Amino acid sequence: MAEYDFDIGVIGGGAAGLTVTAGAAQAGAKTLLVEKEKELGGDCLHYGCVPSKTLIKTAHVYHLMKNSKEFGLPGVELPPVDYREVAKRIQSVISTIQEHDSEERFCKLGAKVEFGRATFADEHSIRVNGTTLSAKNWVLATGSSPGIPPIEGLDRTPYITNKEIWSLDHLPKSLIILGAGPIAIEMAQAFGRLGSKVTVVQRSNQILSTEDKDMADTVMEVLHSEGVTFYLSSAVLGVRDLGNEREVTIKNGANATSKIRGEKILVAMGREANVTGLGLEGLGIDFTGKGIRVDNRLRTKQKHIYAAGDVTGQYQFTHAAGYEGGVVFTNAIFHLPRKVDYTFLPWCTYTDPELASIGMNEKAAEAAGIEYAVWTEEFKGNDRSLAEGERVGKIKMILDGKEKPIGVQILGPQAGELLSEWVAVLNGKMKLSTLASAVHPYPTLAEINKRVAGNFFSPKIFSERVKKGLKFFFNLKGRACGAEACRAED
Repeated sequence: MAEYDFDIGVIGGGAAGLTVTAGAAQAGAKTLLVEKEKELGGDCLHYGCVPSKTLIKTAHVYHLMKNSKEFGLPGVELPPVDYREVAKRIQSVISTIQEHDSEERFCKLGAKVEFGRATFADEHSIRVNGTTLSAKNWVLATGSSPGIPPIEGLDRTPYITNKEIWSLDHLPKSLIILGAGPIAIEMAQAFGRLGSKVTVVQRSNQILSTEDKDMADTVMEVLHSEGVTFYLSSAVLGVRDLGNEREVTIKNGANATSKIRGEKILVAMGREANVTGLGLEGLGIDFTGKGIRVDNRLRTKQKHIYAAGDVTGQYQFTHAAGYEGGVVFTNAIFHLPRKVDYTFLPWCTYTDPELASIGMNEKAAEAAGIEYAVWTEEFKGNDRSLAEGERVGKIKMILDGKEKPIGVQILGPQAGELLSEWVAVLNGKMKLSTLASAVHPYPTLAEINKRVAGNFFSPKIFSERVKKGLKFFFNLKGRACGAEACRAED
């Protein structure tokens, strides 16, 4: 039997890689973790989820202060935002969380951490910092980077991505965002609330293109009411550097061209898998710039080499990467044939209001040819929502032909938190009747989950047939107020 330096080697110190490393080391496997950056944590900690949610909170507080009169408070004259202070807070939060993703912590767990770029020498060995290290199993968790589209003039024009936006030395007076996915839309609202004039250019006819159009359009209406300008169904023909400004030329669906000027351009048009320089070409592993191909146990064609997280090009969420890391750990260390199941994978776009989803939406159900029904409840009918000044949004529950829930979308305050109840309901295969009969504290936003489930049962419970049966068996007398009398009182 071949002898290896390690039982398992992990390349990439983001959510997927850290999950595998922590699990393997604690289970007693001799574990190596290789990270090309100077610190662990990956894109999420340094350039993604953590800084973006920190910025979003800051922008939300500033927005509330500017709109204090809506809550019966005195109006406040606010000075302009000092983005250097905002950036300082963002880095402070990153530094605090960094302690949990430190080399020292993983060393205490039993894993060896190496910083440097890894390249495969053969199917069991890598070269890093001039040293060859071997492992019985390998995990590719190298993540993804911002995709840079081949736009005319972009290579000669300064632009920023999600990597540079957190360290700006001032708030841009104007910001042109290319793309309208979750990162783009979250940043559009946040920077707009902080005081930038924001313009969004999108190729398709809606923002957040994987979401149902009615939900995405409501998000866009909110952002538009806050001053964000949108150009939908618009292709970017080219960009130019004008010194203190950048110019973007676009063409709309009617083939009319126009020019937009702004201080900064944020490119947010998708992600590319970090596969360059790994030496995968000679290993017989299938991959493209979009990602590494894996089976449902997250194995590449080399069964001892796994891939997890953004590098697979599948579901590019931190929680998905963590879940996949757990699947890899189970397969590689315990040798149990665990397969991934994304049926009820949740996700959330952290605009205000938030848009959270789990399972299928209408767009996905239609694409799959599934017969479905939609049940809704609006937040303007929720007492807690009204008390907090939140009137926009609704919950959509999607049922299949057998009247089983296959998906839920929530557009409203704290939608990401509210979705967690559905994570338990759907993954636990709970009956809707259980949710509908469960007691929720009043007044809470979470009552909307109970209400939408109750909406499904109400027509059945209060049908004319049921009322006739109750009247027959229990001699019920019927309405105390006739329809005509009610109208007269009104």
